[in-house]
Amino acid sequence: MLELRPTCENCNTALPPDSREARICSYECTFCANCVKVVLHDVCPNCGGGFVPRPVRPATNWRNNYYLGIDPASSKVKHRPVDPSTHAQFSAAIRSIPPERR
Repeated sequence: MLELRPTCENCNTALPPDSREARICSYECTFCANCVKVVLHDVCPNCGGGFVPRPVRPATNWRNNYYLGIDPASSKVKHRPVDPSTHAQFSAAIRSIPPERR
């Protein structure tokens, strides 16, 4: 189950469970849409993968107790700012490769 991490790992911007700005890689590294676009260039600094919009978990129990009330979002912050020059060097060789081919 997705953790739904509470903030961007780079800039620490709040990303509540209903945020449409949250982006995740396949390892759930979580960043805001702005950092993914401007700083990371769609390359995860931790694994080199790409990002997708994070799903929004329902706040209401519409069916079978699959909702935030039973499975709350994480409150554990993972603030690991990315060094832009180090990331630029790391991502330069792979950012032109589509995420599904990395």
